Amino acid sequence: MSKIAEATLMDGSKLPYVITDNPPRGGMKYTYFAPDKSYVIQFFNDPEIGMIPEIQDRISAIIGKYNPTVSEENGGARGNSQALADYFSQRYCWPVAMVKYPEFGIVCPAYPSNYFFDSNSSIVEGLDLSGKDKKSNWFTSRNRKYLNISELGNFMMMMKLSVCLARAIRRMHSAGLAHSDLSNNNVLIDPKSGSCVVIDIDSLVVPGLYPPEVAGTRGYIAPEVLESMEYPRNDPRRCLPCIETDLHSMAVLIYEYLLLRHPLNGPKHIPNISPEEEDFLLMGPKALFIEDPHDQSNRPKNLKITVHDLGPHLERLFMQAFVDGLHSPKQRPQAMDWERGLIKTWDLLYPCENPNCREKWFVLHDIEHPVCPFCGKRVNSEIVKIKFKKELRGKSGQWMPSGELIAYNNSPLFSWHIYSNVFADEKADRDLCAYIVKHQGNWLLVNHKINGMRSPSGNPVPPGQAVLLKNGTVFRLSDEPNGQLAEIQIKD
Repeated sequence: MSKIAEATLMDGSKLPYVITDNPPRGGMKYTYFAPDKSYVIQFFNDPEIGMIPEIQDRISAIIGKYNPTVSEENGGARGNSQALADYFSQRYCWPVAMVKYPEFGIVCPAYPSNYFFDSNSSIVEGLDLSGKDKKSNWFTSRNRKYLNISELGNFMMMMKLSVCLARAIRRMHSAGLAHSDLSNNNVLIDPKSGSCVVIDIDSLVVPGLYPPEVAGTRGYIAPEVLESMEYPRNDPRRCLPCIETDLHSMAVLIYEYLLLRHPLNGPKHIPNISPEEEDFLLMGPKALFIEDPHDQSNRPKNLKITVHDLGPHLERLFMQAFVDGLHSPKQRPQAMDWERGLIKTWDLLYPCENPNCREKWFVLHDIEHPVCPFCGKRVNSEIVKIKFKKELRGKSGQWMPSGELIAYNNSPLFSWHIYSNVFADEKADRDLCAYIVKHQGNWLLVNHKINGMRSPSGNPVPPGQAVLLKNGTVFRLSDEPNGQLAEIQIKD
């Protein structure tokens, strides 16, 4: 039986919500929905926690001056434009208000509908997933076998949502905020659209304010947090969740998205101890990356697809995260490093020529051995690689490598490919600048809207015209400031 109640906010305004007998309940809070399900109201399982002044101060700061989903003009994060606020409102389920009565609580927007399963999501008779959250372990574990293939997306979509996650965490960390409990439960994903949303924002670690109430979720807790749990919270030896522990959790999630397995769950076994103690050791003090190049004792047999198949940028980041930084937090790659590495790898994505390939796309990082790691199909057509070069600052005519792109028919080029001072972040212009097509057996780079493009002989190539791409061709994508060079390599 449900009934309508009313919550009074701190500013005195009121919001209706629906009281149900068994509301969704997490580790810290339980949730009631608005009558139209456009927002939720959450109360603490332990009401006394909500009465702690430091917690109220922290949530007030999260809703106000640290809020990236509200423009600075409207009381949100410093330097936040309305366009940025609109973008990040799609990346987070950020609290919007505090409840004063009937007890302390928070108001959050409801998740967009694409983060809920529907009645067609499961292929198993009797397993009704309708209305359940799309937690990532449905897609990255054996649970995948229960889902309709239409829910699973493909490798490109998992890459896309990995970029979204890295960007969202980079934005939080740049403000000094840490999530404290990044996990499969608190990042919902939609592989069909390649999107994700970070939830449980009210537990953020805010600089100078109350420390986190939770240590994290099993499998995502940084080893140093597990190792030091025996110490009191105020003991200097105790490691509490922070930006560095987020970096471990985020790397675990990205590894799961791209390789559909956990980076530390391997066959390694420690005899003569309880399962609980073994789990503590293998996720904490003795945690070992399953692809550690120096110690293969935790490596699963027949590991067919590895970080090497993800290309050099991601291979380096995963080794840094799970070898160098696994037990040395300061060596972990930053969220910005992940964002840059994922975007560079995006430019190496190539459509698999096998129409039955489950993943549809793969990272073509080695044109000498162009094989899809997911299905084993070899590329039988010409491969076009564009090597971008940027001019050294203050050294006219001297160029250095700045990136690579593996082209396919109708490959798009954007401003960050054309100009060395543009990064493909949330601020970048996403209008098409040029594209690559194969026409009558020839590869062409068609100028869509670039000023100052030059042919290999130095002649202008205005919008609407094209450059013929041949092996060894070098030309200016734009002769405007920060315009890049393109060097073409074609592999038969």
